[in-house]
Amino acid sequence: MDHFHLRDGTLWCEDVSLERIAAEVGTPVYVYSAATLRRHARVFREGLAAAGPVHLAYAIKANPNLGVLRVLADEGYGADVVSAGEMKRALAAGIPTAEVVFSGVGKTEGELATGLDAGIGQFNLELEEEGVVLGALAAARGVRAPAVLRVNPDVDAGTHAKISTGKRENKFGVPIDQAPAMFARLATVPGLEMRGVACHIGSQLADLAPLEAAYARVGELVAELRAAGHAISRVDLGGGLGVPYRREDRLPSPADLGAMVARVTAGWDVELMFEPGRVIAGNAGVLLTRVIWVKPGGTNPYVIVDAAMNDLARPALYDAWHDFEAVRPSGERFVASIAGPVCETGDTFARDREIDAVARGDLAVFRTAGAYGATMASTYNSRSLVPEVLVDGDRYAVVADRVAAEALIAAERVPDWL
Repeated sequence: MDHFHLRDGTLWCEDVSLERIAAEVGTPVYVYSAATLRRHARVFREGLAAAGPVHLAYAIKANPNLGVLRVLADEGYGADVVSAGEMKRALAAGIPTAEVVFSGVGKTEGELATGLDAGIGQFNLELEEEGVVLGALAAARGVRAPAVLRVNPDVDAGTHAKISTGKRENKFGVPIDQAPAMFARLATVPGLEMRGVACHIGSQLADLAPLEAAYARVGELVAELRAAGHAISRVDLGGGLGVPYRREDRLPSPADLGAMVARVTAGWDVELMFEPGRVIAGNAGVLLTRVIWVKPGGTNPYVIVDAAMNDLARPALYDAWHDFEAVRPSGERFVASIAGPVCETGDTFARDREIDAVARGDLAVFRTAGAYGATMASTYNSRSLVPEVLVDGDRYAVVADRVAAEALIAAERVPDWL
């Protein structure tokens, strides 16, 4: 459920008309619903209740906007970060340092030091050498770094290859069969406090069976580590639960996930940790755009909109689907392709799709754009970075400005010798 709805024939976000936002902020623009963010945060927490007390850390990479983070901080969520920049965003939004989990396959020595100096709650180690370096940095500061070892369970998540992270050939984690010996060595490193293990097999998961298989393997590892004398107090089970990008999609719910987790982890006697991202933010946002032209095509017309692949990259990267809807639908439909103005054939959002009939100047939205939307934007073709708006009831605020070409040019320099 989200809080985007038709009112008197026009699409609104909560109690604010999208036509008003377009008139006052311009297009393209991302629009987020605070009510939807809160609802999804609570539904996820309630769904995991069957698994007992859990630690929830929102995956900032899904949508790092400070306004979004503040809403989730107020809901009691920690943060899963994969860079020092994301960590700084989490802290700026008011998320306590102890609630921050530092993941990521390529944390630099500087980033490890930054996390230590901030006092974050957990480092998810991706390789043994990272643990050795982290331990040395911590020992030099007279502290012990709380850490878990991320394992790769060699489970196919059944999602797009570019967002699958749990197969043996993926770059993430250490092979689970090598984990016992590696964990034993890391447990002796001065400056490290090894608390447990972590696992994350991919994003936009539509089936719980791969997750269950991965969790079962993690459970066997926990038992093996304990049998070897290690104290295991935390197991980080990651995130990845999918969202419906098409109205007819039927995906597992947080309650379904919670029931499975409760069954598989019974008797583990650990603090379970989860890092939901897309499932919280995905359906809480839309990309609002205006039709520039309806251009005749060889077979069907092209709807050319002012949003582009550098604003919403998922269709170009993954052939991803986003529902396209008119802000003021007439009830008429036609078949068309939808594309942006960037000089790439890849700047195409949909091909030969039945959509709301639109004409030049009409407003429309790409649905389910609250996750992996603005965060992946670029300035290709010297286009402006798209602004972001947060709606809360009958009020809204611009929570990220449009970064115009002039500002981008001002940050560049021509060498003196030219």
